[in-house]
Parts: sequence; structure tokens; C-alpha cells
Amino acid sequence: MPDYVPSYDNTTLTPLKILVAGGFGTGKTTLVGAVSEITPLTTEEELTLASDPTDSLAGVESKITTTVAMDFGRITLRDQRLVLLLFGAPGQQRFWFMWDDLAEGAVGAVVLADTRRLADSFAAVEYFDRRHLPFVVAVNEFQDDAYRYTPEEVCEAMDLPHGVPVLLCDARDTTSATGVLISLVEHALACSSQGT
Repeated sequence: MPDYVPSYDNTTLTPLKILVAGGFGTGKTTLVGAVSEITPLTTEEELTLASDPTDSLAGVESKITTTVAMDFGRITLRDQRLVLLLFGAPGQQRFWFMWDDLAEGAVGAVVLADTRRLADSFAAVEYFDRRHLPFVVAVNEFQDDAYRYTPEEVCEAMDLPHGVPVLLCDARDTTSATGVLISLVEHALACSSQGT
């Protein structure tokens, strides 16, 4: 007999908007797709030769598509009676103008980072810090042959503000990606209760 899963009326669930940002090719679309309970909306387009001068594929040579607007997914955390509305932001500088609209009304953000291209995530850290939007840094360890850094090493290398959590994750793995989102919600709630 299957376990009983209680159903909740949607009015008892609190929606929270979460932004997923970071540099080009860090796994934002992958993370949204790994956790979304609906078929995620993606705006992926094939990379073309026209993007060669602006989109460095160093470290992500096998990448063949890129987000050109946003990704959208949803995950329900029934234990906390929350519905997380996930908005994946494009990582390339030419699309940063969209970030203000995507961040409007968000309770927090996940900054995905790839340690082989750590500097690509600095702009997202600076952006959320400047907006005083709670965020966590999630190091996407999706490359099996990449050197592994500790959260403390990443925190120091990125010169993160005090109290910003650094998590290790695999954006392809539902459990790992969900853990990142739960950590962000907890961090955002803690910041809210402290009035920061």
C-alpha cells in the first residue's frame, strides 16, 4: 500500500519567488529542470558562431545551447507549505538588464558557481549584495574531474559578505538541488527575522 500523501488546498501554500543566477554555463537551467514539478519553461537557443566573441566556452566546451530570456519552474515543499517559483536568469552580461525585473518580489537568490570559472559569478554576488537580497552560493560540482574546493575556500576566493552560506551541490541531482533551495529559504527567513 503506498504511503498516504496529504493533499493541500493551494490557498494554504505560500508562494515564494526565487531567482537562480550566476555566470554563463554554471547549470542554472539544469537546476531548475532538476527540481521543477512541472515541465519547466526554458528559453534555450543553440549557440552560434555569432556568440563566439562574447560567450567564452572555456571550461564548458560541450555546451551547445544558452538561455536567452529566463527559465521558470515550480516546486512545492509541502512540509513547509511553500510553493517555490523558480526564475532562472541568463548569465551573459548582455542579458543582465533583465535581472531587475526577474528579481522584483523575490525573497532570495541562488548564485550558482563553477570553480573553474569562479569570476563569472562575481557579478551576481555583487548584484544581490547591492540589492540587499538574501542569497546563497551553490558550487555546482558537476564536473567529475574538476578540483574540489571547500566552502571556506570558495567564500574566501569570492570575498563573500559575512553570513552568506556556501553550499556544494550537483545541479543535476534533484535531492541536492532541493537542498540548496531549502537552505536559501531558511537563510532568507533568518535574514528577515533579523531585519537585514
